Amino acid sequence: MSAAARWASRIAGVGRTRLAVIATTIVAVGAALIVIGSTIGAGGTGSGQGLGYAQNFNLSVLGHPGKRLSLSALAGRPVIVNFFASWCDPCQRETPMIARFYRGSNGRPAIVGIDVNDSARAAEAFVHKSGVGYPVAVDPPPMKTAIGYRLPGLPATFFLDSHHRIVKRVFGAVTRAELAGGASLITNRGG
Repeated sequence: MSAAARWASRIAGVGRTRLAVIATTIVAVGAALIVIGSTIGAGGTGSGQGLGYAQNFNLSVLGHPGKRLSLSALAGRPVIVNFFASWCDPCQRETPMIARFYRGSNGRPAIVGIDVNDSARAAEAFVHKSGVGYPVAVDPPPMKTAIGYRLPGLPATFFLDSHHRIVKRVFGAVTRAELAGGASLITNRGG
């Protein structure tokens, strides 16, 4: 009997409900491992040519569900997009630093936070405690924006020029030097 035939006979003996539960569990564990593994602080960066244009988003503003925030509303402006969550350990260290950078740079470049897969109460408390003064949008399950940006986990930061081309990205906690260097790249970049 071939290996495929053996697997087919084993699966046939397992009920459909049990098979669905097993498959769902495998997918959930895989997704959890991806998020956990990447939030440990991989710190991967990428910059230069070939990163393409940032995907537009149109999300609810944290604390103001009737208001929307979109990347297209910032057309012509360089933007730093930071994906985070209150439950993410590296985000807890990174977000207050980004908030200080934003205050010190007088809002140039624009910074947008995107809170991913978080409760509104926890996210609002975290943003307030961290001193965030820039706009924050929410990306609830199924996290279409985070998936569209192909995040390997949280945090993740994208540096966009005035045409919203991705000039640099950092997967993992961004450092003060990376933040300043990325901001310089996008604010000094022509056309």
